Amino acid sequence: MKNHLYQTGLIGNCAYLAHIHKNTNVEWLCWPRFDSSFIFGGLMDREKGGEFSILPEGDYQSEQYYLENTNVLCTVITSTEGVYRITDFAPRFNQFERYFKPLMLVRKIEVLEGTPRVKVVCKPVYDYGLKTLSRQRGSSHIEYFGTEEKVRLTTNIPINYIIDEQYSVLSETKYLVLTYGKPLEAPLANTSEQFLRETVAYWRLWIKHSSIAAFFQKNVIRSALVLKIHQYEDTGAIIAASTTSLSEFPGSGRNWDYRYCWLRDTYYVISSLSHIGHFEEMERYFNYVSDISFSEKGRFQPLYGITGEKHLYENILDHLEGYMGNKPVRVGNQAYEHIQNDIYGQVLISLLPLYVDHRFVFSERKDSARWIDYLLTKVELTIDEKDAGIWEFRNIANTHCYSNLFQWAGCSAAEKMARAIGDEKLMQRAIALKERAAVHIENCYDPVRKVYAHAVDSPHLDASTLQLIMMNYLDPASDRAKDHLIALEKELKTPNGLFYRYLHSDDFGKPKTTFLICAFWYVEALACVGRIDEAVKEFENLLKYSNHLLLFSEDVDEETGSQWGNFPQAYSHVGLMNAAYRIAIKLDKPIFL
Repeated sequence: MKNHLYQTGLIGNCAYLAHIHKNTNVEWLCWPRFDSSFIFGGLMDREKGGEFSILPEGDYQSEQYYLENTNVLCTVITSTEGVYRITDFAPRFNQFERYFKPLMLVRKIEVLEGTPRVKVVCKPVYDYGLKTLSRQRGSSHIEYFGTEEKVRLTTNIPINYIIDEQYSVLSETKYLVLTYGKPLEAPLANTSEQFLRETVAYWRLWIKHSSIAAFFQKNVIRSALVLKIHQYEDTGAIIAASTTSLSEFPGSGRNWDYRYCWLRDTYYVISSLSHIGHFEEMERYFNYVSDISFSEKGRFQPLYGITGEKHLYENILDHLEGYMGNKPVRVGNQAYEHIQNDIYGQVLISLLPLYVDHRFVFSERKDSARWIDYLLTKVELTIDEKDAGIWEFRNIANTHCYSNLFQWAGCSAAEKMARAIGDEKLMQRAIALKERAAVHIENCYDPVRKVYAHAVDSPHLDASTLQLIMMNYLDPASDRAKDHLIALEKELKTPNGLFYRYLHSDDFGKPKTTFLICAFWYVEALACVGRIDEAVKEFENLLKYSNHLLLFSEDVDEETGSQWGNFPQAYSHVGLMNAAYRIAIKLDKPIFL
């Protein structure tokens, strides 16, 4: 059975994100930032999470869809008395030579058939449900108090009907505009319609300016739209997901706060943006990474806050029930303290397009040599060190194959950048470090099983070593690459075509759900080694694990097909985009520019 959570759609405008359930409720909305307290958090607690719903009396049916090529969401409710549609969106469009992206949720309610009667419930909360906001009625709005700034609901529905939670007949189109900070002080209906038109036009133009191949284009478009709104435009940071503490599987305790930016995933994100030709987003992300890099005197952390915060202290909110009763609910993420040495390679690779893609003008950069030297020094200091690895083992350190692979790849990138700027000394330094990283990688090789283990002196296999093929450490045409892939799929692939990260015990026991991005990596690896028909088949199979809106979670239960983990997971969508691109190139599908 599909989970309640995954019956939601996501809207956003690069300033905030909100989840709208098929039952019309705003299940999750954090203001004023991605990582702020929720205003509505029914995902974590039905009682303490507040509510913002628009429901009919009695039984009803619900259908939900996006306006094509947009992040504008429609929910159609059919009751015995009639049919109505709610159009939810976060305004976003060009205005005064910049993007207008207010902390504003617009809900348009229009009658499609009959005379439906609806009840609007609006009960925002704050401080993760510890504060119930007081309210004050105005002539056409309700003001809510208790947050850092005022929350206001402006509407043409009678205020008393909302305060008294009373049913009323929908005889005309109604609007609900919820704001944080600056309220709407303009004509309600005309402004809402204008914002809707301009927001739809913005998203459709953004897609028209994307380069997307003719291979499952509809799915890639949706994934691109999802990724776009996970970027906090003010700084350029891209978060892993908009939610916290959605468990990887029931009772697992693996409930993490994903509202942060993982430098560890930089390469995958940059690749996906490059594939669809969105350089503005790439440059914003480059700037975010650059700001962190030059301000970080010590080690790079695996993750940072959306404005570069370093200390992401992990706290448990005992007063919240958790999603489907799965505790704990965490805010903050202790992984910021971990040692993950692949990060430096990730950052180096992410910068490579600035020097080899002539759409970027690197000749005007005055700090290139210092930048490359700085990052190579980070690699040099950590290349022989054990770390927590990509999966962030909390109490286990190893010399991980994956960490050294990305140090190898980062040094390869540094070699190319040094060549581009004509710095022979830096180039030779990068080559020497690359060779040191390769020694550690080869120490992970098991010649009997013909496979690379996840770490030196370990028998365990790990899906992250698929990257040995995709990063061209192993020649994809070689027997070693093909044998490695066969060994991984034999142990980690499930009968339903999903993929486990690993099967050995970690700090929390053995994982019980599969990891979607690993399955998309597997698809990419199949394409790399020339098993293209299988790659297409496996890609098609994975699509069924999305929800009704083509949105993907982090994890999938192999037995039930249920989605688990934080949702939607930006990196699952990145995985889809990169796998589709890899297959399209192999199939020589045209890229629509």
